[in-house]
Amino acid sequence: MSDTMTKIDRRTFDSLGHANHGWLDARHHFSFASYHDPDRMGWGAIRVWNDDVIAPNSGFPPHPHRDMEIITYVRTGAITHQDSLGNTGRTAAGDVQVMSAGSGVRHAEYNVEEEATTLFQIWVEPTTRGGEPSWGARPFPKDERSGKLTVLASGFAEDTDALRIRAEARVLAATLQAGESVTHTVGAGRHAYLVPATGTLTIDGETVNARDGVALSAGTVTITATEAAEIVLVDAA
Repeated sequence: MSDTMTKIDRRTFDSLGHANHGWLDARHHFSFASYHDPDRMGWGAIRVWNDDVIAPNSGFPPHPHRDMEIITYVRTGAITHQDSLGNTGRTAAGDVQVMSAGSGVRHAEYNVEEEATTLFQIWVEPTTRGGEPSWGARPFPKDERSGKLTVLASGFAEDTDALRIRAEARVLAATLQAGESVTHTVGAGRHAYLVPATGTLTIDGETVNARDGVALSAGTVTITATEAAEIVLVDAA
C-alpha cells in the first residue's frame, strides 16, 4: 500500500442539490440544471453525478446530448432506453448502460415498471470531442463483485470485460459484507468519486453513509463496510 494518504472530502446526502418534479426526485452531487454551487462544479472530468428516483410509468422524453460520456447505474427497478440511433434496451438493477453522445444523439429514458426506479446517472467529459455516438448495456451480477472492486465501464483497452467509454476513466463497483475492506489508489493528477448505494462505510476512519458522496485526491484509501454495502466509484482524469 502506498504511504501517501488521500485527501477525503465527504458530501453528505442532505447537503446535495435537490429537485423534486413529482415524477422525478433528484439529488445532485454537482451543479446541474437549476442547482448551482460554484464549489461543486464537478471533480476532474466527472461533471455530473445525479441520484434519481423515477416514479412508475414516467421518465425523460427525447432530448439531445453531445460530447459527454453518460453512465447509468441502476440501483432498483429498471430503465428502458430509446435513441435516435435505433438502439433500445432495458437495464435492470445492478446493471449498467453507457452512451457516448459524441457529435450528437437524442435519447429517452423511461421507467415502464410498476415500481419506482432508482439510479445513479454519471457524466464524464470525453477525452476528445465529436465522433460517432454509441450506446451499450450489460449485466454485472453482484456476486461477481463481492469483496472486490470490479470495472464496469472503462476507456482503457486493458479492461476487456468492461463497457467502453471515450474517457480516461473507470467506473467500478463492489459489494461488501460488514467488516470487509477494499483499497483503491488514486493516481497523481487523477480524481475519484465514491458513493455507497446502500450501507455504511468508513474510509480511512471517516464514516460515510448511504448516498453520501466522497471526493478523493491522489493517494491510497482503505474502504471498510460497517454494514453490508454496495459502492460505486469513478476514477477519472
